Amino acid sequence: MATTTAISGYTYGTMDVPESPVTMGDFELLKKTVLFTDEDVKYLNMAGEVLEDQIDDVLDLWYNFVGSNEHLVKYFSSENGQPVGEYLDKVRVRFGQWIKGTCAAKYDQVWLDYMYEVGLRHHSTKKNKTDGVQSVPIIHYRYMIAFIYPITYTIRSFLEKKGHSPEDVDKMYQAWQKSVILQDIIWTYPYIKEGEF
Repeated sequence: MATTTAISGYTYGTMDVPESPVTMGDFELLKKTVLFTDEDVKYLNMAGEVLEDQIDDVLDLWYNFVGSNEHLVKYFSSENGQPVGEYLDKVRVRFGQWIKGTCAAKYDQVWLDYMYEVGLRHHSTKKNKTDGVQSVPIIHYRYMIAFIYPITYTIRSFLEKKGHSPEDVDKMYQAWQKSVILQDIIWTYPYIKEGEF
């Protein structure tokens, strides 16, 4: 996996990232609602250690899933329907960094701002702009929500591979699920009408 400075389009913690309209107060209430606690942060850190040398395998699984579903791969395809290899490759490296970031996040303002940026990149606001590609102009909201399940359900088998107790695996898995739900909520902010988020 590349260093973060070498990852094309990875702007976490830079001045290129806009401030999230979701406030830290809003975010604290969201954490409370999904029962996300400091213990979850601890188990996400543990998950990061477990997943560190499995990231490419996780990405292979996810990319095979997307690639085998025409309705999903179209979001990484040109107007003539052909997948844009360079686009997929750049997104893959950032996706790998996202796995690491999910496990190591401080869940602070910098993190919150970047999650908003990620949402803009899926929405028509910034879709395709980071990588300068010609592809469909938006990832539709329905798939932003639907994709929660595959990227949570499939992670469990990877968390089980390092000999941790079933209790620890379950806690890592639950923490991963909560984090993905929280992130997806922030990502979908641009899709919601003003005043309705």
